[in-house]
Amino acid sequence: MQPLGEIDNAVCARVRFVLADIDDTLTTDGVLTAQAYAAMERLHDAGLVVVPITGRPAGWCDHIARMWPVDGVVGENGAFWFRYDRQARRLIKRFLASEKARVANRERLHTLAERILSAVPGAALASDQLYREADIAIDYCEDVEPLAPAAVDHIVEIAQAAGATAKVSSIHINVWFGDYDKLGMTRTLFAECFDVDLDAGREQFVFVGDSPNDAPMFDFFPIAVGVANVCDFEGRIAHAPAFVTAGRGGAGFAELASCLLAAGATG
Repeated sequence: MQPLGEIDNAVCARVRFVLADIDDTLTTDGVLTAQAYAAMERLHDAGLVVVPITGRPAGWCDHIARMWPVDGVVGENGAFWFRYDRQARRLIKRFLASEKARVANRERLHTLAERILSAVPGAALASDQLYREADIAIDYCEDVEPLAPAAVDHIVEIAQAAGATAKVSSIHINVWFGDYDKLGMTRTLFAECFDVDLDAGREQFVFVGDSPNDAPMFDFFPIAVGVANVCDFEGRIAHAPAFVTAGRGGAGFAELASCLLAAGATG
């Protein structure tokens, strides 16, 4: 990983789309700081398309799409995208799976969650589970005492043995049934809402994240940035970002925003 300060200004100037994880990327110690929110607003006001790409639940993403200075949000690790049409005053929701499939999967996930919590002492359902549509989130350090890496790995193994996908974020292990991820739904969002081919236009995107579930995004985008705390997961991320900020969490995101705007990036 190269320090963000070494990135070429010409590379930054080409960026039109900013994709950002939320937890420990936009937030710092669980808080969305004024510094990070203002950085989002500055990017949006400059005409850049700003889209959070998160593991957080549908209920949170409803709020984010409506009230943050963003152009859409991908949630639950790629289960859906939401956009708010301000002119029509309407929230647009696009799920990958049908309502019938999501109901059936929730039954299976409930059973799997009971198995995981029984097998791994100290793990718990995330406090935001009530607001989820397509996955379960197992809390391993947000509102519980941090679990050992071996316990986190065991949760992943149990989920995968049941035929589910399991991805580790900085706070949760997200578990779901279905063949999707953050990258796939990002591709769908940009094709359907912005008429942008993600594969052809990846040089115009920057993605910033912090943890193992961001690995597909780090691998795909040439301008992939980790906030400094990505280094906490050294050896546990399949693909590392190309660049890393000096600041952790929201401070690192603000650092990236300043870098892009100073280079003249605009929509």
